[in-house]
Amino acid sequence: MSGDLTGLRAPGLPTGDGGGDVLVELDGVTKRFERGGTTVTAVDEVSLRVARGEVLAVIGYSGAGKSTLVRLINALELPTSGSVRVAGQDLTRLGEKELRAARAGIGMIFQQFNLLSSRTVAGNVAYPLKVAGVGREERDRRTAELLDFVGLLDRAHAHPEQLSGGQKQRVGIARALATNPPLLLADEATSALDPETTEEVLTLLRRVNTELGVTIVLITHEMEAVRRVADRVAVMERGRVVEVGDVYDVFTAPTTVPAQRFVRSATHDRPSPEALARLREHHPGHLVTVRITDRPRLQQLVDGAFRDAGVTAELVYGGVGEVRERRAGSLTYELTGGQPDPAAAVQRALAGLRAHGVVVEEEEG
Repeated sequence: MSGDLTGLRAPGLPTGDGGGDVLVELDGVTKRFERGGTTVTAVDEVSLRVARGEVLAVIGYSGAGKSTLVRLINALELPTSGSVRVAGQDLTRLGEKELRAARAGIGMIFQQFNLLSSRTVAGNVAYPLKVAGVGREERDRRTAELLDFVGLLDRAHAHPEQLSGGQKQRVGIARALATNPPLLLADEATSALDPETTEEVLTLLRRVNTELGVTIVLITHEMEAVRRVADRVAVMERGRVVEVGDVYDVFTAPTTVPAQRFVRSATHDRPSPEALARLREHHPGHLVTVRITDRPRLQQLVDGAFRDAGVTAELVYGGVGEVRERRAGSLTYELTGGQPDPAAAVQRALAGLRAHGVVVEEEEG
């Protein structure tokens, strides 16, 4: 949407710089369910902070507890223990009437869109405003602004079945923003979309954050969503948050085994055990993997270390992409030569790289 965005901005928030005070606080939050006579711990002693104006991605494999966590943040589930505060309010201490009012400040978008088939696009966006008691004239004005913002003003009178998946999700985003919430929760919002449409929705979510100042908690297992949109990332495994950090740092230098495993499986820039076995059939030399970052002249440094050690390096695997417009990835090389002692030459090359702070790993096997 061009022009003045004042009417769409979340009140009292910065415009997406990731700074500011804390909007969401989880302290020692645990959620247990009884299933078939068994107690299941879906979220286990999670403490987490989300700053106003930032985008936090929560990632992890299926069953890690991500969706339960988001339902705790909007109080669709209440914790077994611990506290959940949004904008300073402890949701665990509110009555049902107060909870309904608090939820009005939390927008939500879903994987399956959850649009009302009986209502038009405009009717879906206007519905939360009608429930909130907003007058007809203001509802119409706000609905038109939001549909313009998401690029669907020309489809205002269409019904959901007439829309593509990406258009449905854009309607879902407009509807989630209707009551001007400072916080938007997105639960696997791009999982049902094709890659091109995913790109469009991620671009829109970033605009929601940067132009409207809305804080976003993004629940996802898709690394492209994290790469494109998130400022920080929290990695979950078995109900626990095992690592939290700047998204670039977690992608390029994860510090915990679960984070390393998840990033490796999602980015596909390191050979799997099966791929490594296939590589060894054709590349009997020493296989090493170099972590690629946005450090200036890194490739020159790598090539120089190999050359100075007298080894020949052949690139056999890897991938380099971008995380928030910064280079990140890994490259796997076969190192050979370095006579009369090839093994010693390889170790000289690796020592030279490590002395300059380059992360390099020998592929075992």
